[in-house]
Amino acid sequence: MYCQGFALALACALANGAAAVKTKNFIYIVPDGYGISSQVLARDFYSITNGEGTVARPNTAALGVDNIVIGSVKTQASDNLVTDSAASGTAFAAGVKTYNGAISVNDDGLPVASVLEAAYLDGLKTGLVVTSRITHATPAVYSAHVLHRDSENEIAAQQIGKAHPFGRFVDILIGGGRQQYLPTSEGGVRNDNVNLINWAIEKGYTYAADKSDFTEVQTDGKLPLPFLGLFTSSHLTYEVDRDIEKEPSLLETTKAAVDTLEYAVKDSDKGYFLMVEASRIDHAAHSNDATSHLHEILVFNEVMHYLKEYVDAHPDTQILSAADHECGGLTLIDGYDPTSLAKGQSSGENAARALEAYNGNDPASLLRDTILPGMGLSKYTDETVESLVRKHASSGSEAVGRDLVERFAAEAGINWSTGGHSAADVVLHGYAGESQAELRKEIGGFRDNTELPQYVAKSLGLDLTAATQKLRSNGTEWVQKRSMLTEIKKRANEAARAHSHESWLN
Repeated sequence: MYCQGFALALACALANGAAAVKTKNFIYIVPDGYGISSQVLARDFYSITNGEGTVARPNTAALGVDNIVIGSVKTQASDNLVTDSAASGTAFAAGVKTYNGAISVNDDGLPVASVLEAAYLDGLKTGLVVTSRITHATPAVYSAHVLHRDSENEIAAQQIGKAHPFGRFVDILIGGGRQQYLPTSEGGVRNDNVNLINWAIEKGYTYAADKSDFTEVQTDGKLPLPFLGLFTSSHLTYEVDRDIEKEPSLLETTKAAVDTLEYAVKDSDKGYFLMVEASRIDHAAHSNDATSHLHEILVFNEVMHYLKEYVDAHPDTQILSAADHECGGLTLIDGYDPTSLAKGQSSGENAARALEAYNGNDPASLLRDTILPGMGLSKYTDETVESLVRKHASSGSEAVGRDLVERFAAEAGINWSTGGHSAADVVLHGYAGESQAELRKEIGGFRDNTELPQYVAKSLGLDLTAATQKLRSNGTEWVQKRSMLTEIKKRANEAARAHSHESWLN
């Protein structure tokens, strides 16, 4: 067979039986917005604050993912050198290059099946565990098909099975984003007067609205299936701000999902596919919030450490991990001091919310006594406080929060080059226990992001092409009208160039 060009060459390789380490279960982990400097920051911070060297005499030790680096990944979209999470997510969920903003549709707006959907069709159990809204771009590309990522109400209806051709196909959905499941009359943002939570419960889902519910419904650490957990209205709280009594951590939700899926398939020759996303690494980088970014990365490393140990104990499971893109253009310049981040006990987002909620008449005292110390800022004067009060009066609480994270980064010697994404390659991590050398041989090295789901599918014995054909078998009108596709693509890239992101106060 003659093969020319990347896409055709990849298809030929698969058709000719390209090898993959066969496995029963596969876990794919997405550290959204995570770049190599993100890992360096976390590694230096952890090592120095735990007594392994100093800033002047560094002796940093490896963290959870450092010993399972197997390559690097190219991330560009079909229409832009700098991708967004939707295009890159579609690439590593479905193996197809597409335009920025696309949720598992190709450049023509036609649906393409994700590896999770292919797993469902083959009889595997499936799950999505994230810290963003469950309808955000990365979980959406595995569970929905819309022309633009902002169609989150439509994404919710598809991923829960109400508006998807397959019906219910995701066994575990855990994250935030309750607002997309509720009508406006019940505190949500749906304008169709449909309560998708009630619909899901009627269809057999067990629902948890907070950590108490999440813990209560478990039996010996296992969740009932199918399970829907929506712990916040929008994204889950940053780890640095998280109320441990109200929200479970990513490590806790990942462990519960893994234990549940493992138990569900223990007597079957079919396994499971699980996607886990450390979503808010990206959000912190968009905000140039070094403290929040650090704590999200540390949790990601904890999750990866746990999963590596899990694979050692369960040789029928593999893990693969790569970010969808780098975010923030983080640089660590001469003189940077990661130990400064130990003083930070709050995100800029949390500081902005505290200031927004304040109804007293002395914001200067709130800043001086609570907000500035919570942010870890020590180098400020009365004039600093007064300037922040003036900014609050003229530009609002969010502007003050962004000012504070800039000041904190400057104190720590941490530089951000953008509030958006970059074109940098991302690190590829993978682990297959005793089959590690084979894993590295088959998917290690420099890869395009579209190659990753092809490897996952090959390992699990799935057919992405057949899954896409099944997805389209009764037409594609359910995806959305394609007449607006050109305008949608244009707006998506304009938003990416403007580095737009959500308000902290939504």
